[in-house]
Amino acid sequence: MTQDFKVVGSRPPLVDSWKKVTGQAVYGDDVRFPNTLICRLLRSTQPHARILRIDTSRAAAMPGVRAVVTGADAPARFGVLPISQDEEAMATDKVRYIGDIVAAVAADDEAAAAAAVDAIEVVYEKLPEYFTTAEGLDPVEEPIHAWTVDGSNVQKRVDQHFGDMDGALEQAAVKPRAFFDFIGVGHAFTEPHAVTAVPEADGRLSLYTPTQVPHYVHRALAKVLDMPLHRVRVFRTAVGGGFGGKSDPFPHEMCACLLARRTQQPVRLTFDLEEIFLTNRGRHPGTYDVQVAFDEHGRMLGLDAAAIIDGGAFASFGVVTTYYNGVLSQGPYKIPNFRYSGRRVYTNKAPCGAMRGHGAVNARYAIESVIDMAAEELRIDPIELRLRNVLEPYSKTTNEFRITSNGIRECLERVRDETGWQGKKGKLPLGKGIGVACGFFISGSALPIHKTRTPQSTVHLQIDIYGGITAHSQGAEIGQGSDTVIAIAVAEVLGVPLDFVRVRSEDSDTAPLDLGAYSSRGCFMIGNAAREAALVIRDKLARAAERLTGHAAGDFDFRDAEVFARSDASVRVSYFEALTEALADNGALIAKGWYQSPRMGGTFKGAGAGLAPAYSFSACIAEVDVDLETGLVKCTAMALAHDCGRALNRLAVEGQIEGCMHMGLGQALLEEMRYDRGRITNPNLLDYKILGPFETPDMKVIIVESEDKEGPFGGKEAGEGPLICVLPALGNALYDAVGYRSRQLPVRPERVFEHLRKLRRAEAGMSKTWGATGR
Repeated sequence: MTQDFKVVGSRPPLVDSWKKVTGQAVYGDDVRFPNTLICRLLRSTQPHARILRIDTSRAAAMPGVRAVVTGADAPARFGVLPISQDEEAMATDKVRYIGDIVAAVAADDEAAAAAAVDAIEVVYEKLPEYFTTAEGLDPVEEPIHAWTVDGSNVQKRVDQHFGDMDGALEQAAVKPRAFFDFIGVGHAFTEPHAVTAVPEADGRLSLYTPTQVPHYVHRALAKVLDMPLHRVRVFRTAVGGGFGGKSDPFPHEMCACLLARRTQQPVRLTFDLEEIFLTNRGRHPGTYDVQVAFDEHGRMLGLDAAAIIDGGAFASFGVVTTYYNGVLSQGPYKIPNFRYSGRRVYTNKAPCGAMRGHGAVNARYAIESVIDMAAEELRIDPIELRLRNVLEPYSKTTNEFRITSNGIRECLERVRDETGWQGKKGKLPLGKGIGVACGFFISGSALPIHKTRTPQSTVHLQIDIYGGITAHSQGAEIGQGSDTVIAIAVAEVLGVPLDFVRVRSEDSDTAPLDLGAYSSRGCFMIGNAAREAALVIRDKLARAAERLTGHAAGDFDFRDAEVFARSDASVRVSYFEALTEALADNGALIAKGWYQSPRMGGTFKGAGAGLAPAYSFSACIAEVDVDLETGLVKCTAMALAHDCGRALNRLAVEGQIEGCMHMGLGQALLEEMRYDRGRITNPNLLDYKILGPFETPDMKVIIVESEDKEGPFGGKEAGEGPLICVLPALGNALYDAVGYRSRQLPVRPERVFEHLRKLRRAEAGMSKTWGATGR
């Protein structure tokens, strides 16, 4: 197939964008069925307590109340990972955080449901409360869960060591070390959790939900409801933002289904903002202690890291997160010696989970900061130091990650040249600074969560006499553009305009299996599956053209809705003529394509964590302006180069990179989830600050295309990787501006101000005047 692409690399709007901008897209809260009941949830007011008694009799007897359920109605545990299923639809024996669901009510309207919730009586016996990771590292009086490590609150412990880290430290010319502290942040998506459960006439149960992982929700529902998988249907509604916050099966989904089955009426539940924060699954708070070793020539000898992360009350993706905090440090540099200790600790706070750049963001801030510290000690330019240590294409990391295409060198060189780095670094007036950092992320997880031989993604295609192509997939379109990737792949292979392709990815009854929108798997895995399915159809149309023309099928190419011979351009038929011939005595053209990651990785414990069929690479340069009177930090400009293999849709890739810059700066400068003894004190978008238009810098997006040999048309991920280098670039720019290394995020203006005040005092007796150029 020719590399002269027609659709791939163009700039089309997302195929579902017209529905969204015209108000036709159906989000979770838009779903309406006749005779729908309203669900409200009773949540725990205690951070850690045993449930002695629940009395629902008053609530059940109230006017308009149709059903009340508690944990006793569905005691089965579930979770997104089969190895750590610790959640329940509603708490059974005890509650584990303020906001834990205790009971659920279905009533005729909101008022009746809310009154019924208030009428439920719960008697608690208070238990020891654990709000910090430090309190749970050793054995405790009452572990939050019974299956923790050695009677502590440690949920997962990871220890990995490759090479000789102690030897690397002994040989090092410089070995800077620093300790970092990160506050938890939330996804701040626009659309709330909003679900509708519908009991079908044939006894099946349907759930309409804005999920990133329909397949895992399907599995969890079947388990909790004790129903066969084929009796459950999951319909993914339009998703108004996810970023990982909708990538778990959730207790509230189970509650709605239990009530629908009990009442035999549809049941609808929509969260308010406080409930979104209580459900959480945001980025883990935690600490990161890191040391890097370099020789006198600037060659990295080793990386030594220890992470302790706060998982909140439940496991979610926590086992993976614990590994990712270490293993995703293996790129984009050659690290011959590596040691990592990771602990994920349960606390009596809202559960943490996967968030954009899962497991890599906080660790990368720490590592890139310490690399800059090494560059300063070695008196080597920070970009030059990084260039001396980058991984080469088609190589392996110390822990046996298989690196395929790799554009990290070009990424660094492009941001350096585009920003005028060499004329700015260390040469700007006090208060203005420039910083650089790199990133590395997976293009899909090579191993599925459930160990089966079923492909990780499957796409079905169907074409009938009308000529339109319908693509079916369970790939979860959450705004990242996976439906558009399918349409682009099919249109490119078959040589038709994009509007010939219709993508249906919402309904588990008609969609073949895909594992969902997480780990940046969409482009690589769904794109490859769609391309393979289209190649099957292409072969059928080429053979039909052979019958019409007598010309060999293998010589035909497809473009502009025509099928033509490469060797003789006069031999051609239209797409519709070839289709008519292919349908004759055959009926609709049907094809499937699927993707399964190749076998890879080592055999040591945890070798599968972080394995991916390809990896993306990024480099970012941030420029900051620090108010010398207040310590307020403003990012004024940012350039980010991202190696996405090939940009299948340049408009979408640019949008993803800009979104990553915005989200990364939000965490670096503003965002935090604040707690007071387990209670979230800022569960709204007034007190939980996100970056606004006036805080958003000038953004320059640089697309680097390394053309991955295994990616669809050379493509790799672009939805998460670009975020990872944003935070440390900002941190390094802040240091360049005023000499302050922020070891906690978000950056606190008051701490910057205190540093500036110390500078003023130090300069009071010196000839250098405040505000002079130089460091």
